[in-house]
Amino acid sequence: MSEPAGPDVDGPRARGTAPLAEPAGPDVDGPRARGTAPLAEPAGEEIIRYEKDPVTRIATITFDRPERLNAPTIAARVRYADLLHRASIDDDVKVLVIRGAGEDLGSGADLPEYMAVQDAEGPEADAARLAEYRIALGEVTVPPKGSLRRGANIGQWYANPNSGIRGLQDFKKISILEVKGYCYGWHFYQAADADLVISSDDAVFGHPSFRYHGWGPRMWWWAQTMGIRKFQEMVFTGRPFTAAEMFDCNFLNAVVPRADLEAEVAKYALACARNRPTDTVFMQKTFFEIMKQFQGEYLGSMLAGVFESITGGAQHDSGDLRLGDAMDRGLSGSVKDNDAKFPPEWGLSKSANREKATAPDKLDKPKKSKKKKKKKA
Repeated sequence: MSEPAGPDVDGPRARGTAPLAEPAGPDVDGPRARGTAPLAEPAGEEIIRYEKDPVTRIATITFDRPERLNAPTIAARVRYADLLHRASIDDDVKVLVIRGAGEDLGSGADLPEYMAVQDAEGPEADAARLAEYRIALGEVTVPPKGSLRRGANIGQWYANPNSGIRGLQDFKKISILEVKGYCYGWHFYQAADADLVISSDDAVFGHPSFRYHGWGPRMWWWAQTMGIRKFQEMVFTGRPFTAAEMFDCNFLNAVVPRADLEAEVAKYALACARNRPTDTVFMQKTFFEIMKQFQGEYLGSMLAGVFESITGGAQHDSGDLRLGDAMDRGLSGSVKDNDAKFPPEWGLSKSANREKATAPDKLDKPKKSKKKKKKKA
């Protein structure tokens, strides 16, 4: 779907960056010493663009940081949550399309920034840490490093829609996620929570954390939306799934060649915008939200936050990929080295999964038995 050219454009236009060489893996960054001050990051408005077309009543959020695989910073996640809240109220919006600039939807949050914020000490680090909670420096005292609350607070905050993690669950308009290339980590959270997910046939889905940390805030809901058996396969092997596999799990609404992706998303978005009154959409979304709560969606978010906050005390086995060490050596190289422990087709890079990628219409389907016609005597 091409971006609306009408007014009400918020944030800078897409930067004319050339296609990037494929990285060795998600969350790419060079070596970085732990305990250093947080990195200077671009403003949230530079990373997440928003525009709406009052005529079609379709709004678009674009993750626009292709040079970092569209990784959202803390500021970008806060902006994302605010944009969802704004679009949910705005009567000019009935459908929201969410997409990524460049070759990918995205490979997860800005992990180097997250690690720097969590490990560093001092006023600058505290300001960055508190910004995620929407609290200004000096208004509260940050829990000390090593305390349960230091990690538990962030785990529980991620269950709050204002954190920019699960904001789509409370969104009262129709959300459509356009997936291509990497759909890992934080972007995979959005895939679980969107109303409709349309994917290119070369997309790969997963959470790199399953190879080192083992947790993610949307664990419960991934299990619900993928089916527990297949999700357990993803968790325990750590391997990504192709678009064809995710379609087979009923996780995706449609899978098309990349060249047809925007047109397919536009078809769905326009159809959704032309159906039923917006008041009815509000009622339908409330109905589905209540249904999800009976399935434990928010409960699962809280539970995942508890487990995430205590996994720091887990004892590593020999040969484990340790995130802190990987950050020191360079995350990209560490992920690539760790991939060597697994079958080649189970690597986290897109190239490792291209041979597996098959559109659903090419999957083997049961052949219908042909009835033999009786010959007349």
